[in-house]
Parts: sequence; C-alpha cells; structure tokens
Amino acid sequence: MYPEPYLEYLIQFHAERDYFECHEILEEYWKSAPANERQPVWVGLIQIAVALYHHRRGNFNGAIKMLSSAIHILDKQQMKLQELGLDSITLLRLLEQRLEDLHQSLPYQRMDLPIASQALRECYQQACRQRHLPEFRSSDMTNEFLLNKHTLRDRQEVREERMRQLKLRELRRSNGSK
Repeated sequence: MYPEPYLEYLIQFHAERDYFECHEILEEYWKSAPANERQPVWVGLIQIAVALYHHRRGNFNGAIKMLSSAIHILDKQQMKLQELGLDSITLLRLLEQRLEDLHQSLPYQRMDLPIASQALRECYQQACRQRHLPEFRSSDMTNEFLLNKHTLRDRQEVREERMRQLKLRELRRSNGSK
C-alpha cells in the first residue's frame, strides 16, 4: 500500500532518528522515477530530514534554508501528504513552529511526523516490531556517528560515481567535437 522506501524513511525518522539515512533512502527512491514523473512530495520529506539533521548539529542557517523550502513544497502537496497517511495541516503547523524555533536559535528537540492514517500506523508498527525497534525514540545526542554521519561515512562509492560521471562527460565532449 505504501512504498517500501517510505516506510523505511519513517523507521529511520522516528525509531532510529537517523535523518541522514532518511535523506539517502528517499532521494534514491525519488531519483528512481523517470525525471518527468518525480513527485515533489518526496523532496519536501527529504528536506524535513535534512533540516532536522542540521538543527541537531547546531547548523541553524542550513536548517532554516531546508525547512523553508520543505514548507514551500509541502504546502502545495497537502493532498499527496494525506494520501501518504500524514496529517498535512498538523505537519505544516509543526514545521512552521520549528522554523520559528530555528529563527530564535532554540536547541534541537525531536519532532514526530503526524501519522493520520490507521493503515499507515499499522504498517509502520508492524515494520518496527519486525526489527525489534521502538516506534519512537529521542535522538542519541552522544552518538557521534549519528550526529556527523555526512563527514564520518565511507565516501568511496561517492568518489567512484563522481569519477564515472566525469569520464562520461569527457567521452561525450570528445565524441561531440569530432
């Protein structure tokens, strides 16, 4: 009923509080669709996770930028949010409140996405039970890897992909100039 990457996003968001992973999961899912079929709702959800990642690390400017963009996108995607089982009005209210907190440089506090659909709630609860995870937990503010994942993760795959893309561009250029 719900895309598997979306359920994984919810698990990472609420049970693991791994906002970086939320971003990775949904970005890959969003990019897997043909460019003309990519849905902006996924970008908005990605940006919420990125904003919370920044906020938790004390990067208020990055959090404000991401959250402002998420609000702008998701305000136009309220029907899609409801189809995804979220309470769009409550979510937008939470995001606006968080944006105010960020402008006041208030410290990070966990935020839960408002699940409105009983079907989504049940799917999410079942996925958590299967992994022996709590449905919700607070961020472990002592977990250095969780807090700074973007700088501590293995980047070899990213470097290899960049090199592959660079070689493809060079090949296209050389073929176009002949």
